[in-house]
Amino acid sequence: MRAIRKLTVLGGLSAVALALAGCATTGPYYQPLEAGHASRGGYSEIRLGEDRFEVTFVGNRLTSREQVETYLLYRAAELTLQQGQDWFVIEQQGMEHTVERETWVDPRYSPWFARDYGYWRPYWRYYGPTIGWRSWYPYGRDPFWADHIDDRTVERFEAKANIRMGNGPLPKSGPGVFVAREVIERLGPRIQRPKP
Repeated sequence: MRAIRKLTVLGGLSAVALALAGCATTGPYYQPLEAGHASRGGYSEIRLGEDRFEVTFVGNRLTSREQVETYLLYRAAELTLQQGQDWFVIEQQGMEHTVERETWVDPRYSPWFARDYGYWRPYWRYYGPTIGWRSWYPYGRDPFWADHIDDRTVERFEAKANIRMGNGPLPKSGPGVFVAREVIERLGPRIQRPKP
């Protein structure tokens, strides 16, 4: 028995500047997003115009929001250099946050483990000098055996940004203007790539 509840929230990339400061790397590899394998995470882009792209990074259940934003920013810088440009401006951004709550009954419970263990039952006797012989039966009111349900919450993040690229003098400076080579240098050591 399994129940999943999803909650999706759209918001801004509030920590793009924070991503330059660093983050822990515990999530997916920095790699292209493969069709049919979105659970692995990765980046993708769509050309919107001559100097504009929509860049996306999809995280998996191990990826923090900061890591997703860091990888998105790194991909935007990498793509800018691949297009022969020097800088990029984030014109529009968004973050999708999905929360899944998964609940299921322990498949071995059933409720006495009878299918897997035949006549075996977890039942012990113990002796105490002041209490004599006592029995312990796990399906009584023991809190350790009382809950046979597994319950966990999983978060996933997907960041998107529309960027405009250019050469020469930087446009008006601000929190959304980045020099591509500087981003690559600062974030490069934090990027985990697949092992060959």
